[in-house]
Amino acid sequence: MTAPGGGTASVAAAPGAARGIIVALGVVQILTWGSSYYLLAVLAAPIAGDTGWPLQWVVGSLSLGLLVAGFASPRVGALIGAHGGRPVLMAGCGLLSLGLLVIALAPSLTLFALGWCIIGAGMAASLYDAAFATLGHLYGASARRPITSLTLWGGFASTVCWPISAFLAAHLGWRGACLTYAAVQAAVCVPLLAVALPTQGRTSGPRGAGAGRPPVILRGAELTTFLLLGGIVTLAGIIASTMSVQVLALLNAKGFSLAEAVAAGAVLGPSQVAARAIEQASGGRHHPLWTMTWAVGLMAVGLALLAAGFPLIAAALVAYGAGNGLFSIAKGAVPLALLGAERYPVLAGRLARPALLAQALAPLGAAYVLTFAGAGAVLGLLVMLALGAGVLLGLLWLSR
Repeated sequence: MTAPGGGTASVAAAPGAARGIIVALGVVQILTWGSSYYLLAVLAAPIAGDTGWPLQWVVGSLSLGLLVAGFASPRVGALIGAHGGRPVLMAGCGLLSLGLLVIALAPSLTLFALGWCIIGAGMAASLYDAAFATLGHLYGASARRPITSLTLWGGFASTVCWPISAFLAAHLGWRGACLTYAAVQAAVCVPLLAVALPTQGRTSGPRGAGAGRPPVILRGAELTTFLLLGGIVTLAGIIASTMSVQVLALLNAKGFSLAEAVAAGAVLGPSQVAARAIEQASGGRHHPLWTMTWAVGLMAVGLALLAAGFPLIAAALVAYGAGNGLFSIAKGAVPLALLGAERYPVLAGRLARPALLAQALAPLGAAYVLTFAGAGAVLGLLVMLALGAGVLLGLLWLSR
């Protein structure tokens, strides 16, 4: 196969090698998401109870980590573009291991927060954005299907790791759980990446290695496309981060008991995975902009039904979850299709920055609105954000 730009495709493009890469990256995504973004969902209360640190500051440390990830993501994308994903992803898992070690041993909230700053740098270099950039570097314009496959793996991160975290916290304490995850990152993820990922990207020679490449500068129509994509990804990120943190509180505020809210919220994960599986089964026969259109549309419908008090809450959450699941694919595939494979790792890193910064701050803002204006106001704002993303998406279609 000839890679875009005239380079010679690496052995990574062979079907057997591709499957091995996706399996390895899939395992790593489950473990990295579970030991970073999803960690405090289970451990925040035990940490606050054991240390006496305010719960809001414990939970807020994740926001601090996401801020660091946002500032680091453009540099991560540039490094992947220059050197490939293997060393960057390995470094990301190493940083996660170090950060988990720091928080496990932290005697004070200050050092705990420092540990989350390290974890934030590791998140920038190991989660979806870095993995998508790696696949784009390896497969060029053919990366859409591997990206979709990888999101199927990542969709099981909370399903797999939340029970593990609860088990570890019950038997080893929260510090033991963090030490265990630190060991997993160092002893499982780093070696797995070292063995499974090729040392070179999809193209051979100095150009493929990133030597002597000019800086990526966008102008005219390309800049417009990039800005529209950045706006859509950022608005969707605000919605997703708010829902991931506040969905149970929103349902509680609408009169659901905790058990009822948990039961309804349990459909989110399966609906995300089901939507991604349907996208995978389609074989990529449609333009990825259609995937993004379905994603934004389903998110808007689900949120509107929730805001309107639709009696079948589970159905509304299924629609939202399916849209959110599809959006994980679209945010990787659409920039690849519209802006090209050659600059994809760099541009993916740049796109990730505003989205991550927004995700860091959105749950705090939503908690404030929920406290002083109620669940209806939060859901109304989320619907407006989804409609805003829809408007930007319409402009993106028109700009093609």
